[in-house]
Amino acid sequence: MSVLVYTESENGKFKKNAFEVASYAKAVADQLGTSVTAISINALENDHLGAYGVSKVLNVSDDRLKTFNAKAFANTIGQAIAKENATTLIVSSSTDTKFLIPLVAGKLNAGYVPNVVAAPQGTSPFMVKRSSFSNKGFAYTEISSDVKIIGVSNNAYGVHENATSAAVEDFSPSLSEADFSTKSIEIDKVVGKATIADADIVVSAGRGMKGPENWGMIEELAEVLGAATACSKPVSDLGWRPHGEHVGQTGKPVASNLYIAIGISGAIQHLAGVSSSKTKVVINTDPEAPFFKAADYGIVGDAFEVIPQLIEKLKEFKAQNA
Repeated sequence: MSVLVYTESENGKFKKNAFEVASYAKAVADQLGTSVTAISINALENDHLGAYGVSKVLNVSDDRLKTFNAKAFANTIGQAIAKENATTLIVSSSTDTKFLIPLVAGKLNAGYVPNVVAAPQGTSPFMVKRSSFSNKGFAYTEISSDVKIIGVSNNAYGVHENATSAAVEDFSPSLSEADFSTKSIEIDKVVGKATIADADIVVSAGRGMKGPENWGMIEELAEVLGAATACSKPVSDLGWRPHGEHVGQTGKPVASNLYIAIGISGAIQHLAGVSSSKTKVVINTDPEAPFFKAADYGIVGDAFEVIPQLIEKLKEFKAQNA
């Protein structure tokens, strides 16, 4: 009766959140006095999960699952839960899991709590701490169902090594055509750059950049920092940047270690979507911009003067510490 953890991957490589949820699953398993089993779908180097406390990996290798399909993935995870007789499932709080895990929960009549930020307060009763009210507060939630599903908020628990020898076992779920009734027509992905979901640092900009022709300095700053680029909703609506870069409550949520907002005033929806970021920095000419009240650090200044100087200083710093 191990703790099961769903480890996300892309193009055969585990995402950063896979190691975080594995670390969290190990903490839960220790409380329950059991071990951790991971389900891995079309990922390579499954034995790497052992470094984070996983004792066994159910390796699913199925070409039909190379493209994310919520129904098929949910059925696969459900079968893994049944095979392992698991009563606790640990997942990330990514966009994909928030789409597919309710399907798993509904099928198994399981209690599902997303946005969990800490290891369980206890297992009898099973109590977890989660962010609520757009990350303005916390709620302590008791899960009383037989099967419990916990969605760990990105960058909340952290990655913790706990060396274990992971045995890899092939697992072939029984899937029918009905599981693939929904088809993906087109998938727009960022190629060759850090993604918003996985990045430790996100550099975001708004209408203060005045036009798409000025985005070169944003991309250069992101490149120097090894960061992902993002934007506010008005910017994507104007067509200056792809909609995939739109962050906020109505776009992609951000839970990075560092979030830099340039020329973004700070609408309520934007602030709610990035509030999980640990450190927020704002650069804006308007000292009364709402973002300054939410930021940890702020620079009142013109981005066209501040950003080139910041890039120069960062390059100097990196050269000195190379």
